[in-house]
Order: sequence, then structure tokens, then C-alpha cells
Amino acid sequence: MQTLVVAWLLSFIVVMAIIRSNHWHVHLSSDVIDGVQKFHRGAIPRIGGLGIIAGLGGALGWSAWRGLIGVEMAWLLIAALPAFGAGLAEDVTKRVGVAARLLATMAAAAVGAWGLGAVLPRLGVPGVDALLALWPLLAWAVTLVAVAGVANAVNIIDGFNGLAAATSMLMFMAFGYVAWVLGDSFIVQVCLAMIGALAGFFVWNYPRGLIFLGDGGAYLVGFLLAEVAVLLVVRHPQLSPWFCLLVCAYPITETLFSIYRKRFLRGMSPGVPDGLHLHMLVYRRLVRWAAGHEAARDVTARNSATSPYLWGLASLGIVPAVLFWHDERWLVASALGFVVAYVWVYARLVRFRVPGWLRRRVGDKT
Repeated sequence: MQTLVVAWLLSFIVVMAIIRSNHWHVHLSSDVIDGVQKFHRGAIPRIGGLGIIAGLGGALGWSAWRGLIGVEMAWLLIAALPAFGAGLAEDVTKRVGVAARLLATMAAAAVGAWGLGAVLPRLGVPGVDALLALWPLLAWAVTLVAVAGVANAVNIIDGFNGLAAATSMLMFMAFGYVAWVLGDSFIVQVCLAMIGALAGFFVWNYPRGLIFLGDGGAYLVGFLLAEVAVLLVVRHPQLSPWFCLLVCAYPITETLFSIYRKRFLRGMSPGVPDGLHLHMLVYRRLVRWAAGHEAARDVTARNSATSPYLWGLASLGIVPAVLFWHDERWLVASALGFVVAYVWVYARLVRFRVPGWLRRRVGDKT
């Protein structure tokens, strides 16, 4: 638990310092309020990832000093730098495209594969697993794409106060629990460090939205989620890859469905932002509808009221993953069930057929 506390304290202090000094760097670090994916007021710093990496690095250093982990800690931090650096550069310059960030994250995954052996040996799919064993280069390629995909997926769901941070904490809790059961102290320490770092950031991000993760924070968190998932599969042959897939089911499903919606339904590039992600529909069709007319003083409340709906949705994948982590049949069934639930919810929101018990008026005390 010391790892968690150290990470929380360092992240809390760094994020507080960023907020307090906002007037010095706001011209570089603030989030530009335009486009279809902005749901806040004011110039908000989007460099909260600095607090995350400070908490992670300090906590893992503390664990290494106590003898709980070894050189693996250094390799993980080195591997994370390209993903974090590319995202942070976008936060500051607003000129680093999605392709460049994905390539940087693939480079980070390559460093992790080289230094930590984080190369997917199997996917839990008959036939595909045989190919991965036969062609090591294919296993490398699949790993690089998977890691970059998860990192980008976390960035995609980072749309409202507390959404990505709390969802990621839940995912790290699931990974950490199973790593603890399997006796993997290194992954346990990484998960504790990330939970603490995210919690230190969360205090300032939710519900008031005083700071955002930004691309640097989102890509860092997503990369580490993916690396932990890969390492669990590599280091523990008894663990099905479907466990990791189910834990990350919400951001992965959101990303794949977004690609399908844009490419095949709307005929546009998947890299072009739109306002039809699930969390945006929840905001417009549930929270914003219930709150009434547009009013600046309600924006932050409506923003923060959106996230709990998605925390609940993410839990539909995380909870069964933890309960059935040792049974691949239940993991596969739960993954398919999550996809069905996601599509059903999305379709209901698009058609605005919302069950009455889901509608919530901001500020309602009942």
C-alpha cells in the first residue's frame, strides 16, 4: 500500500502545482474550446499526464528502493516515454497528428517487447495462436498494433470529467487483483502505482474539471494498461488473453465501433472527430436532455454527471472478468455479452428510447 500512497501524494502535488501556476502556462497548456468534442467552459490545462508520470515514476522508484521490484521498473518507464512524449507534444503544440502518436506508441511497445519480453504469445483464438507461435514477427506486429490500439482507445473515451481516469483505475484494480492471486509482485506494484497516480489526478479532475489528462496522460495510461495486459499473458500461461480483453472491453469496443461507424456508415476517415461517441450520446440524450436549456453554469455539472453512466457500463466487462478470470468459456461469453449490451445501449440512445429510470436531472435530490 505504500506504493499507492506515494503515487497518490506525488500526483496530487504535481497536479495541484500545475493548476495553481496555470496563469504562467495557459497559453501553451490550455484545452482549445472548439469542435464537436468539447463540453467545458474556460481555459483548462490539459497536461495532467505530468502528474500521472510523476506519481508512477516516484512510486516505482520507492518500490525498487524497498527491493520489491528490479530492473523491470526502469524498462517500463523507458518504454512509456515515447507514448507519453508524443501525447504531451500534442497537448502543448496542438500539431501532432493521430498517426504520429500511434507510431510513437508502437515504438514504445517495441521497447517494451525488447526490454520486458512483452510480446503476445497467444490470443486465445484457435489457428491464430498457432500462427503467432510459428511466426515471431507476426506476434511482434500484433503486439505493436494491440498496444497502440488500447492507448488510442483510452484517449477516445477521455471526453468528460473523471471518465477515463476512473475507468482506468477500475481496470488497473482488476489487473492488480489477478496479478496478486498469481503472485506477480512486479505487476501488482505497477497497478498500485497507477491506481494511486490516477487517484491523485482524479481529485482535481472530478467533478469540477480543473485539469484534464490530455493526450499525454491518456496515451500514457492506455499504454501502461496494454503493457500490463500483455505481461500478464506472457508471464502466466494459465491466464487466458480473453481476461485482458474483457477488462478493457469498454474502450476497445468504443474504438472498434467508432471505426465501423465512421468508415462504413458515414463514409468518413476514422481519424476525423465526430460527436457520436457513446459518452457524447449519454451527455446529449440523458444528462443534457434532463437538465433542460443550455446554460453556462450547468455545463460542468452536466459534464460530470455523464461519467457515472459509463463507469457502470465499463463495469459490465470488468466485474465478470474478475469473477471468471480462470474460466475462458465464461470470459468469451461475457465479452460477447458486453458487445451486445453496448450496441443495444447505443441503438436506444440514437433512437432516444431511453428507459425512464436512466434519466437523471442534474441537481435533482431524489
